[in-house]
Amino acid sequence: MSVGTAAAKGLRLLAHHDLAGSGDGMQVMREGDALYVGHSGTSRMGTSILDVADPLRPRLVDQWPAPDNTHTHKVQVAGGLLLVNHERFPYRPTGPLGPHSAGLAVYDLKDPFAPEQIAFWESGGKGVHRIVWEGGRYAHMSAVPDGFRDRIWVAVDLSDPARPVEAGRWWWPGQWEAGGERPDWPAGRRYAAHHALTSGDVAYLGFDDANLVVLDVSDMASPKMIGRCQWGGGATHTCLPLPGRDLLVVTDEQQHDGPSAPERRIHLVDVADPAEPSYRGAVPHPEGPYDDLPMRFGPHNLHENRQGSYRSERLIFATYFNAGVRVYDLEDPDEPREIAHWVSETPPGQQAPQANDLFVDEGGLIWVTDRTHGGLFVLEPEPALAALMEEARA
Repeated sequence: MSVGTAAAKGLRLLAHHDLAGSGDGMQVMREGDALYVGHSGTSRMGTSILDVADPLRPRLVDQWPAPDNTHTHKVQVAGGLLLVNHERFPYRPTGPLGPHSAGLAVYDLKDPFAPEQIAFWESGGKGVHRIVWEGGRYAHMSAVPDGFRDRIWVAVDLSDPARPVEAGRWWWPGQWEAGGERPDWPAGRRYAAHHALTSGDVAYLGFDDANLVVLDVSDMASPKMIGRCQWGGGATHTCLPLPGRDLLVVTDEQQHDGPSAPERRIHLVDVADPAEPSYRGAVPHPEGPYDDLPMRFGPHNLHENRQGSYRSERLIFATYFNAGVRVYDLEDPDEPREIAHWVSETPPGQQAPQANDLFVDEGGLIWVTDRTHGGLFVLEPEPALAALMEEARA
């Protein structure tokens, strides 16, 4: 199966890979010549490993199936380790489920194309949803341990990767059902951790309908909420700090299909004082007929400026589901501009593209997944965008 380009400005398609028919790609990350892809779970595939030494011809090296009743849709690579989540799947089963795997798998990458599992941290409950790991001592994640209504924030100590241990956790009062807590949030709303990105001792945590929660993590064993910001949207997902500019870029994930779905946006928040974050505005919606199309239209993931990847505090790369990949220039944060985009053709077997995640490597190539059937795409910036990317490097 080959899937091409439906619309583009400033970006061109270099290559496509259908992941051997398991095209439900979720998180994607490159480290050297190895590329790791987590799968949503609908294909029952868990993790794919590709050799991308030649980006024009990505080569599938290995695929691992997910455990029964489980998906392993997130991957994180740093410090010679690969971390993979284990979470109950499907999220909303229509009937009884058998046993599932819940926690965090740790792999050694002595051979990046043949990871060796060296540990598994048991979370209990429904398992681990999202991981943030850039090396060092702690991995941050969201999980639903035993006794909790929904996802909370958890830190795991990986100072000895073969023996990971929980270092700390934080939850919104009312989430600990086994402790007798009752929800204090409005009926019909969801308060649940997605993931936190850190700047120094501050963690910026997307907390679904609670929007932004700011944590002091100077003492990992005792994290404390020091700030919060709400703007009325829901499903807050990624909170990306731009430390040199005192800005936070935030996505509210679109979780519903079709034209009747509530509007979701990408927001800018002033965090000059992390304890007093203030809403600044939203970036423009993509122009086009996307909100009239089937499936999801709205933001999802941001390229997260990880060490070893392309990093900028001016240019923001986002996936927008059926509106593909969007690139924004925040030179003037009060007048953010979309400067480039790329949308795939509709992959066979689905009603619209569903760009899910992206990773911009150090050389400027953009690796994109489609969450349904589309697999993996490799994008290259056109010369004008490539020049601006080089100028805007952090």
